[in-house]
Amino acid sequence: MKLRTLGLLVLYMASASMAGAIALEGSRPNIILVMTDDQGMGDLSCMGNPILKTPHLDQFYEQSTRFTDFQVSPTCAPTRAAIMSGRAPFKNGVTHTILQRERMALDTFTIAEALKSAGYATGIFGKWHLGDEEDYLPGSRGFDEVLIHGAGGIGQVALGDFPPNRDDCYFDNVLLHNDTIVKTEGFCTDLFFQSGLAWIKKQEKSGTPYFAYISLNAPHGPYYAPASYTQRFIDAGYDEKTAGRYGMIENIDDNFGLLWKKLNEWKALENTLLIFMTDNGMSMPAITFNGKKQRPFNADMRGGKNSPNEGGTHVPAFWYWKGVLGEGVDIDALTAHIDLYQTFCDLAGVQLPATVQKMDGRSLMPLLNNPDADWADRELFFHCGRWKAGERDDFKFKKCGVRTGKWRFTNNTELYDISTDPGETRNVASAHPEVVEKLRKAYDQWWASVLPLMVNEDLPRVAPDDQPLAVRYNHQLKEIGIPDWAPEDL
Repeated sequence: MKLRTLGLLVLYMASASMAGAIALEGSRPNIILVMTDDQGMGDLSCMGNPILKTPHLDQFYEQSTRFTDFQVSPTCAPTRAAIMSGRAPFKNGVTHTILQRERMALDTFTIAEALKSAGYATGIFGKWHLGDEEDYLPGSRGFDEVLIHGAGGIGQVALGDFPPNRDDCYFDNVLLHNDTIVKTEGFCTDLFFQSGLAWIKKQEKSGTPYFAYISLNAPHGPYYAPASYTQRFIDAGYDEKTAGRYGMIENIDDNFGLLWKKLNEWKALENTLLIFMTDNGMSMPAITFNGKKQRPFNADMRGGKNSPNEGGTHVPAFWYWKGVLGEGVDIDALTAHIDLYQTFCDLAGVQLPATVQKMDGRSLMPLLNNPDADWADRELFFHCGRWKAGERDDFKFKKCGVRTGKWRFTNNTELYDISTDPGETRNVASAHPEVVEKLRKAYDQWWASVLPLMVNEDLPRVAPDDQPLAVRYNHQLKEIGIPDWAPEDL
């Protein structure tokens, strides 16, 4: 047993004798954050999906501490910016997923930089989506190990991904590994998990605490998965898009099961916080089953990706730390992606610099120590962004929302009592004018606070051949070529 793990166990046993509490602050666990792309609350069998089979994540859910009211942003890049910064994505300049408006402001001190300053090794595997120019890439933002695609998705060549990924999307992709563009083999999700695991294994051998960010592009469209995952859906009568998307999710489930299995084999789970979450609500076309269309299961929530309603921002968040966090425990407090930064810093004992950005999140430490701890009500603000150049001011009240523990106020006119109407079927604004006034005023103040920090507005559109990673790819191809690369064996 490693000395660090043994010391932590002694600390845990001693603290557990004091009112049953665990001293989590400064305990320095490894942190593994697995985040999928466009997978909604209803995209798991443990959440009620009648078509999917996700046995590994179902078991993980059963054994985890679950944040049952966990909120993120309505789309991809904003959620990633919030996690990296601990503040509203608009305050990082991230108001879109394209057009250079996905670039995270360079004055952001990222959670990777924070953990690295406390002696953690840091690695990202999959989707970055916070800028493709050198200064914006994860290797310049605190990550030691980098394996990523470009832009917001593999194959989005016109928006910045590597040119060869236009063909044979999601298989045998060209990726950026640290400072070198490489050619890989296999299905993208398999590769990102295997690469993450190989790097984790190295850190386990060295005894270095680590932060592994396995940030998948799946099940974002286009919907492709290995035939071994799609065929059962085709055979059952489902259309190809449904087979592809649900096949991607079942592949994620198997890979997550492998991750969990290897961590257990390596005796890592006793000192590792393992988190599963998604980046926004479900994005999925209608299902065609035996020629008839039906709505995909969305856990009875209104809206999906790019919506200010519950279905756009309410996502799964399962946390597991063997012997430390409770199994099968629900935490019902209103929590969010902006809370991860300070929580991770508290766990790792990070001393943040005086110049760090002002954060909007809270540490989740009180709830991790006691799921029934007092948790003051709060106001969380959402906006889908994506306005056209020059139209920002006209979009202030379009596709926006405010959440409190009880209320969701959307588009400046609609009010829903989430405590009794989680599906947002009854607009009760006229019955609660005082709530509307209060939340509208809070939103006005929030909007005014984010306007000065939107540093990426009205930038020129970049032509496909001038995208940073396309330029880099063509230069490397000419100078040294594109080498083959594969992760080390497990």
